[in-house]
Amino acid sequence: MSDDRNAYEALKQTIDHHMNLYYNEDQPEITDFEYDTLMQRLKQMEQTHPDWVTPDSPTQKIGGNAKRKAGVEVTHRVPMLSIQDVFTKEDVEAWVQDVLTMHPDAAFSVEEKIDGLSMTLRYEGGKLALAETRGDGLVGEDVTLNAKVIPDVPHTITFQDYTELRGEVYMTHEAFDAFNVKMEDLGKKPAANPRNLAAGTLRQLDPSITKERGLRLFIFNVQDAIGDAAGLLQSHCEGMDTLSSMGIPTVRHFRCTTVPEILAAIDRIGESRGELPYDLDGAVVKIDQTSYRADFPAGSKYTAGHIAFKYPPEEKEVVIEAIEVDVGRTGKLTFRGRFQTPVRLCGTNVQRATLHNIDFIHEKRISEGCRAICRKQGEIIPAIVSVTVPGETEYKAPECCPVCGHPLQREEDTCDIYCTNPSCAAQLKRTLSYFVSKDAMDIKGFGTRLIDDLVDQGYLRNAADFYHLHEVRDELIASGLIGREKNTDKLLAAIEQSKQNDAALVLTALAIRNVGRTSANVIMKHFPTLFDLADADMEQLTAVPDVGEITARGIVDFFADTDNREILERLSEAGVNMTAKNEKTGDALTGLTIVVTGTLPTLGRKEATDLIEKNGGKCTGSVSKKTDYVVAGEAAGSKLAKAKELGIPVITEAELFQMTGEQA
Repeated sequence: MSDDRNAYEALKQTIDHHMNLYYNEDQPEITDFEYDTLMQRLKQMEQTHPDWVTPDSPTQKIGGNAKRKAGVEVTHRVPMLSIQDVFTKEDVEAWVQDVLTMHPDAAFSVEEKIDGLSMTLRYEGGKLALAETRGDGLVGEDVTLNAKVIPDVPHTITFQDYTELRGEVYMTHEAFDAFNVKMEDLGKKPAANPRNLAAGTLRQLDPSITKERGLRLFIFNVQDAIGDAAGLLQSHCEGMDTLSSMGIPTVRHFRCTTVPEILAAIDRIGESRGELPYDLDGAVVKIDQTSYRADFPAGSKYTAGHIAFKYPPEEKEVVIEAIEVDVGRTGKLTFRGRFQTPVRLCGTNVQRATLHNIDFIHEKRISEGCRAICRKQGEIIPAIVSVTVPGETEYKAPECCPVCGHPLQREEDTCDIYCTNPSCAAQLKRTLSYFVSKDAMDIKGFGTRLIDDLVDQGYLRNAADFYHLHEVRDELIASGLIGREKNTDKLLAAIEQSKQNDAALVLTALAIRNVGRTSANVIMKHFPTLFDLADADMEQLTAVPDVGEITARGIVDFFADTDNREILERLSEAGVNMTAKNEKTGDALTGLTIVVTGTLPTLGRKEATDLIEKNGGKCTGSVSKKTDYVVAGEAAGSKLAKAKELGIPVITEAELFQMTGEQA
């Protein structure tokens, strides 16, 4: 196999990975623009080597898998296919000319391509009979109950014969911002973008959640119709206008007959992107006469008679007025550029952009007073792409912490700068929030705002103070910081219960640099108590598997600090468990590295991890050549594909139980 063929196969796997994240996990790692670039490269390779193309190529697949979270699977009457993307106006013009060559009287609809997820509505006897998501294009899922609580979805229409409408479910910027504010108040992770949140919301089991989050809908196609509704199919634009006159929201569209009109409509939509209350990811060009569309198929993956023009990521020039420095939970400095004047990007006002680290700042020649190009990465995070006019002086990082004044330290061989003062006020609130989080001590009931209030009111100065809050119970109830008597007692009980946690969770909660939950579990298998760990030297620590010199140095330095040692003593005095439980039921998995992926029949992810570790195994989150087994459940996704690629044995939950000798 040639190197080019190897590159082709590797590119297919990369795109498959990102397709799964986008369509099935609703957690894309790259922007639409970056994904489109990868797909274009694959198409070019397949044009050069058509004999390489197989049915499993991303160019031949629609993208998603039908999920069963929000309902039962349903087979589409009309396949819900994708639209072929084009990226230049020359491509648009060439496609339009092909249509006009065959049908000189053809007209076109140019319309907004809403960034959401497609849903089909089936009407029988004038009533909504079924709502379905796209899934894999042939089979989707029934989301009828959720669709009925979306205000734009008509429950009845005037046409009594069978009618099938297709639309895009989306979330407005206002609804998205409101959801994220609520998540932050609850101390939970905010959603990444409106499209992902809309997709997850439509698949909820509880329609009341769907209703609360405020989904919206635009109809963009009449997919099928018979009898009295058949007239909707003759002209796409007239069909949309008829539906609109009936009060049904339809996508904004422009009827065009010439190439200049089409390109002007594309520009008009593109120029309005920043002012719309929802996100767009392109402009769709459709043949208006639906009977002509079948003459222009684009393969089994794409809808005939359509193309989608994809706009490049939206960018604006800004003046960086100041470089702001913040301190994160671990003490690492973060940098942001504040703009002299806010700019509108992807529907929101933006006045700051991430600058990543000091090396990035110097590499891009970013300084106060410079002019730069800002882009929203993935349509979400504002970032500086390039500098157009440099400032007068080079930016220099501060030598002391901007919050506490403590000397800063740059970590060797990295671009990271840290404040090493554990009592730094900037770190305190973030550190305490992490201490009570699910991955650490898992004390339910604490949100970011409550932590902030308790710190601001002087009740929390370090982690040990959590276990003294019961001493001021009446004062807390009177102040209403936590709530009334019932809520306060509930939270205090959760704090008391956390004292029984394994010492590995306490170690995790201390937020020592490079010591997360997995490494804490490994470390505490080699030390009876946290005090034994605190007394360990570099030699003892580096003897622990997977603990390198950087992690070992972080642990030694942490416990060498008298303030940190005092916190450990106070936690112990308060009754927090310092002893490693290390409950092992056997050695069946000793020396084995295992990855769990997908939904298992009876075990949750944490339960499966506990089972593996109690039997001597190591459970990791990613598949590599060092992985011995992958335990795969339903909807395993990219980790299963990676295991097959590397030839790693894949087992079921039942086989895992057999290996450990335990019962389900």
